[in-house]
Amino acid sequence: MTDQATTARPIRSFVLRQGRLSNAQARACDDLLPTFGIDYCAQSIELALAFGRRAPCTLEIGFGMGDTLAATALARPECNFIGIEVHLPGVGALLRLVEAHGLTNVRVIRHDAVEVLQHMIAPDSLNEINLFFPDPWPKKRHHKRRIVTAEFAALMASRLVPGGLLHMATDWEPYAAQMLEVVSAEPTLANTADGFAPRPDARPQTRFERRGLALGHVVHDLVFRRRAQ
Repeated sequence: MTDQATTARPIRSFVLRQGRLSNAQARACDDLLPTFGIDYCAQSIELALAFGRRAPCTLEIGFGMGDTLAATALARPECNFIGIEVHLPGVGALLRLVEAHGLTNVRVIRHDAVEVLQHMIAPDSLNEINLFFPDPWPKKRHHKRRIVTAEFAALMASRLVPGGLLHMATDWEPYAAQMLEVVSAEPTLANTADGFAPRPDARPQTRFERRGLALGHVVHDLVFRRRAQ
């Protein structure tokens, strides 16, 4: 089996847009990234060293404005949380929440999630991976940009400890069906439900979710567990 850490992915699942960075977000990035940020590097990081302690670790891919990640980290202080986001306003927004709530169990990486998982996260090291409301790239010609592919499902699974959870959610019906098909085909993952999962109480409602519900969309959760070896 090819090592997922060496798999190239030339097509990005995101486009960097010139979003407005508020003064407060810019200050948070300047003041707090040196403490709570982890610079991208092409080698595995030691999670215990990054957090100054050993604890179960959850990684959230594309945390947006950070509401869900901050709320979950506040509710579970015994766990460590890594958030990956490429858009600087979102990074600044999360860091403001980290400061406001006095969170010490959050770290931020501003880089492409695929490359972070490939190079920085060691196999069998995460207890949970969350991927909430990824860009659905609804136009057919853009489907190749969707982050959930067979290769990425295998990569995520390889970074989970045996028994670790992969939790995804989307309000885009065609993408939900594709995600379910792709992840169900990954042999190292087992679905915890018969198809889509009930919305776990522990998952805070996101801004994207509220917007989708307001538009009449149905939110689909997928919760898979890595099989024991």
